[in-house]
Amino acid sequence: MKSFIAFWNILIKDMRNYYLKPPNISWGIIFPFAWMLMMLLKTKSSFDIAGVFPGIVAMSILFGTTSMLSVTITFERKSRSFERLLLAPIKIELLVIAKIAGAILFGVFNSIFPILISVLYFKASVQNWFFLTVGVILLSVISTLLGLFISVSAKEVFEAQTYSNFFRFPMIFLCGLFIPVAELPYIIQPLSYILPVTYGVDVLRYSINGSNNLSLLINMIILGTFCLFLFYFSIFNIKKKWIL
Repeated sequence: MKSFIAFWNILIKDMRNYYLKPPNISWGIIFPFAWMLMMLLKTKSSFDIAGVFPGIVAMSILFGTTSMLSVTITFERKSRSFERLLLAPIKIELLVIAKIAGAILFGVFNSIFPILISVLYFKASVQNWFFLTVGVILLSVISTLLGLFISVSAKEVFEAQTYSNFFRFPMIFLCGLFIPVAELPYIIQPLSYILPVTYGVDVLRYSINGSNNLSLLINMIILGTFCLFLFYFSIFNIKKKWIL
């Protein structure tokens, strides 16, 4: 019971203090819509919404979650408030889950806006709403863990944002957000498949237009493996750099 109370209070505190910070709003919500507007103005009429729909959703999740973690984790590390959280009556694994739960929820929340606009305004079709929901959740989890992995290595918020951009912008082009991995040069494709976001986007593509490259089972197994690795490696870094 004490563990649940501590978990819940950490989650509520993060939601209250960090969700509406400018980096989260600009990167998680405004930036993806600016990208969509750019495509619309470029074509001067319309664009292939089925082709960009998965990418817009994935971008909203990726940029929102990583921005969220770069604020919460790095700021609390600098202010030493994270050390006070270590006094909570919960294990460090549950503490980390409590810290990333807010970012995961924020990623899911960010995905709602591009989905509604694409479906209601651009009349995009969704072939499988269940797997769209699954894809959104999986992508939110893996993107959050990527943000955690980056944030535990930074000491300042601007450092975490810089490190995040170093990974995020290449992912736009390498992970199939707008250019299918199969259409990339052969020399680049292996790099795409070592990035976990590629497999989350593949699930989204299946749910929206059925153009996935790998089976859903393979995508989910690989995503689960990446999640476990990033989670425990981040905990290892926290214990090594922040506690010992």
